[in-house]
Amino acid sequence: MKTKPPATHDEYLRAKNLGLQEAANQLRALVKKTLPKAKESINPWHVPIFESNGPICYYMAGKNHITLGFIRGTSLQDAEGLLEGTGKNLRHVKIKSADDLKQKGLRELLKSAAALNAKEPQDGMRPYRK
Repeated sequence: MKTKPPATHDEYLRAKNLGLQEAANQLRALVKKTLPKAKESINPWHVPIFESNGPICYYMAGKNHITLGFIRGTSLQDAEGLLEGTGKNLRHVKIKSADDLKQKGLRELLKSAAALNAKEPQDGMRPYRK
């Protein structure tokens, strides 16, 4: 039997039932504080995202860490070397505990991603065509 996909960030986190619940909630609070105009939503693939002039970032809760991903990560300045990944556009930061949210440069990445969207708005994420 299929489960109903999450409609909100809260539903997503409840369904995960993970030990990183506190870190995930603090991550959400950090994004909301840093980008007060960004809105929370769930993308077509059931992943929580933050949007302002298009998607800014997303997060996925795993067993051992939370992946904070940046849709246009290759276009961001990363003075602290936090971003990981090898994709064409996406880059991410692994959050293994709430303490990781205090990393120097994390807020700057969020602000930079939002500023890029303000300067060059992009369409939202669309599901693949069947």
